[in-house]
Amino acid sequence: MSEASPRGTYLVIAEALRSEIDEGESLPSEAALMRSHNVSRNTIRRALKSLEADGVVESAPGIGWRPARSGDRRSLSERMTDVIAEDSLSVGAAYPSEAKLCERFGASRTAVRRVLAQMEGNGLLATVHGKGRTVRTLPAPTVRP
Repeated sequence: MSEASPRGTYLVIAEALRSEIDEGESLPSEAALMRSHNVSRNTIRRALKSLEADGVVESAPGIGWRPARSGDRRSLSERMTDVIAEDSLSVGAAYPSEAKLCERFGASRTAVRRVLAQMEGNGLLATVHGKGRTVRTLPAPTVRP
């Protein structure tokens, strides 16, 4: 990566990897990605974590990163927001714990926490100290193709 990117280098790399994955290519190792993009391991990991949060890739312990196996290509954010409707949660109801969400979506705790922070920032969830997260408002209905 020879030029500075106004979007953030890791985002540019994430989009390039997303395109490669959509074309059916497999993911090279982190070391190979570092060499091909001429960036640090931290930048590569940020790109991969971004793709993980979107449900495009998943971490495979002992193997590295691979395209997500699930047929559900919606982002983790969309799937976690849909929990409110899928579980028939109402305003004030307890939202599932981080551990349950990690298990349910096969995502890392970091990715789940990132989405939970987004949901809190968007006003969907509220954190009650000692009690966990509760539904603050219901999400607007979405239309999917």
